[in-house]
Amino acid sequence: MALSLDAAGLSRPDLAEPLARVAAYPRMRFMGSKYRVMPELMRVFADLPPGRVLDAFSGSGVVAYGLKAMGRPVDANDFLAFTATVARATIANNDARLEREDIDLIAGPPADDRHFIRTTFDGIYFPADDLSFLDSAWSHIDGMLGPKRDIAIAALCLAAARKQPRGVFTVTDFRYNDGRRSMRTPLRDLFREAAVAYNRVVFDNGQANTVTSRDVFDLDPDKYQLVYFDPPYAPPRDDNDYIKRYHFLEGLAVYWRGLEIMTGTKSRKIPKRRTPFAYRHTITPALRDLFDRYRNSTIVLSYSSNSMPDEDTILALLRDVKSDVHVYAVPHRYSFGTHSTALRREVHEYIFVAR
Repeated sequence: MALSLDAAGLSRPDLAEPLARVAAYPRMRFMGSKYRVMPELMRVFADLPPGRVLDAFSGSGVVAYGLKAMGRPVDANDFLAFTATVARATIANNDARLEREDIDLIAGPPADDRHFIRTTFDGIYFPADDLSFLDSAWSHIDGMLGPKRDIAIAALCLAAARKQPRGVFTVTDFRYNDGRRSMRTPLRDLFREAAVAYNRVVFDNGQANTVTSRDVFDLDPDKYQLVYFDPPYAPPRDDNDYIKRYHFLEGLAVYWRGLEIMTGTKSRKIPKRRTPFAYRHTITPALRDLFDRYRNSTIVLSYSSNSMPDEDTILALLRDVKSDVHVYAVPHRYSFGTHSTALRREVHEYIFVAR
């Protein structure tokens, strides 16, 4: 049976500063992001032994950033290029920021006459001026190196996500434009705001933090005292394909270099990257292999009650490799749509702790 976290314990004084840092972390509407349950997760992390931690499916980066804010040495990993770039900008980066002149340069006149984005995505997602700005921005970003480049790309992706309805790129027209400010604001201005937001959260926690973009089964399991897993959920219906929803951001992060654009699709998507965690018939053996591979580390797993497999199955899998396993349930509400009457479904976010 799942336990409830002690609400009083969430206000621990030692978590006040880390939680304040997390509150400033730029929010992207990202499927499965843990922004809302960070106080509960950080309460769990605070009671676990110190040492290097792996966030193996870092996604939006907020959990790895919270661990960094707690003073942990963190290795973040995600197989998507744009999420790994965000992690490099905020977790591996300890001191670099975009100066005002950097932001002005990227938001200013183009350095060349490139038009790949404007031509490829003509008439979909964004107005022509916004598409041209993305080309122009990349004409400057191509000359940048290191963490500044990462911040610039992260800000560009955040701006694009904030202007796209629901933050996903499955709908190509403007039918879901609900009049929000971000829908009316030019991408150039949203980029400036995003760059300032990412600058604001750069800090040095005194540790060597790293970011990789690899398959979780290719990572060294013996480096970590603690591993945090938030794998893709296998839903009973529909799918959880991140490429389908965020293909534009994935392409934007690398200017579509090395990616195949499926020109026969209206959305100009890129091919899926298959993962065993995304499918009902493969997720249980994938989790079994994952837990076994990292059996020498303390394991913390986030999972949703509306996913497969169920709580009892995950508990059994964890107890095959760990003797001390607890699960906590955090009430959570998912929203569908962008309007005030959007369907909402009450679920629980499970936090499994296996030592």
